[in-house]
Order: sequence, then C-alpha cells, then structure tokens
Amino acid sequence: MKFRKPLPQKPAAGKTAAEIVRELKEGNAPVSDYREQSLKIHGLICAKCAREFDFKNRRFLTVHHKDGNHRNNPPDGSNWENLCAYCHDDEHSRGLLGDYFKGKRGD
Repeated sequence: MKFRKPLPQKPAAGKTAAEIVRELKEGNAPVSDYREQSLKIHGLICAKCAREFDFKNRRFLTVHHKDGNHRNNPPDGSNWENLCAYCHDDEHSRGLLGDYFKGKRGD
C-alpha cells in the first residue's frame, strides 16, 4: 500500500508557529479519547465476528470509523464500530481489493 505525501498547506497569515501548534493540539484533543467512549458505548465485543473481550485483552479490540474519517467522532458513537484486530484489517483490505478489481490505483 502506497502512502500519499501530505499536501503542502498555506501558512496562516499573521500567526506565530506557537499559535499554529496550539490550535492543532486543541483540534486533536477530542479525537484522542474516542476509543474509550466507543468501548463504553458499544461494549467489549467485535461488531463483525462477535468475539468477546475482557479488560485484560481489550487491547486487541480496535475502533473502526465507518465513514473512514478519523475526525468524525460524534458523541453518540454513530460513526464507530468496535472490531477485533483481524476484522479491522479485513475491513480495510476489502476496500483495497475492490479498488484493485475496479482498476483504481492507489497512487
């Protein structure tokens, strides 16, 4: 899988580097706790294979964003589903395989 280079962004007019960094950090704050929120809302179970997890092995349970947008984190959890590591990998592989069969390139 090829990764795209981030697009260059225009510098913010009149802002210092410290202000820009602070704004970026503030913008990322709500994103960091969505995993715990999803685990509380949806429980310690894989939405695809129904494997149950406990506190000791919950690190193998991941949160999948249904729309693919990691910034779309509604408080009701409607964009999340808890998937085990295997099912999460399978979910993302299906998109790549479908693109391959459709003749789309990942460049």
